[in-house]
Amino acid sequence: MAWRGLTAEFLRVPAVTRTYTAACVLTTAAVQLELLSPFQLYFNPHLVFRKFQVWRLITNFLFFGPLGFSFFFNMLFVFHYCRMLEEGSFRGRTADFAFMFLFGGVLMTLLGLLGSLFFLGQALTAMLVYVWSRRSPLVRVNFFGLLTFQAPFLPWALMGFSLLLGNSILVDLLGIVVGHIYYFLEDVFPKQPGGKRLLLTPGFLKLLLDAPEEDPNYLPLPEEQPGPHQPPPQQ
Repeated sequence: MAWRGLTAEFLRVPAVTRTYTAACVLTTAAVQLELLSPFQLYFNPHLVFRKFQVWRLITNFLFFGPLGFSFFFNMLFVFHYCRMLEEGSFRGRTADFAFMFLFGGVLMTLLGLLGSLFFLGQALTAMLVYVWSRRSPLVRVNFFGLLTFQAPFLPWALMGFSLLLGNSILVDLLGIVVGHIYYFLEDVFPKQPGGKRLLLTPGFLKLLLDAPEEDPNYLPLPEEQPGPHQPPPQQ
């Protein structure tokens, strides 16, 4: 019964959050069980474009290091803020949310080439947190019970926390930069004089992920309408 309850709760999580979190956990479990090696996952342009190991374009976003504090810390933020976005400003817009992942992943990969970054999952987390924080400017965040501040300060607090742990802040900074680019193009520029939306979700994603829109001109058959129905006349 407990297993069924856990499964039911997991299935209630929105699709993109559920898929990405599960992929990260399964990838880490495979590395922990020595079914995979991090050397098979990291981003390497030579292996991607010369050896055609194209899976590295995806797997470098799925590995957050071995099981430990850093992994659980990142998973907590990925799950929480990814779900907050998908159930908040992206509610009913699964394709748009998936496109944000795609846009962020492509831009991080291109910028990551300049900094020789091998794993970009933490940058993706920073992007999610940044976009959520800019769309929730009045929300007050309690940071591990130590500090309370407005949501827009959260990405910078996370970057400072990474620095305290001895990690490079380059990955966090990359996520913040990409998150700001997305936020500007999606939320700021279209509202400027002469501005318009530049990030248009491809139609195939909407077809695959979004529920079909109801035709406003559709007239349901009498038997499909609510209320009592009259039997058809006898011939």
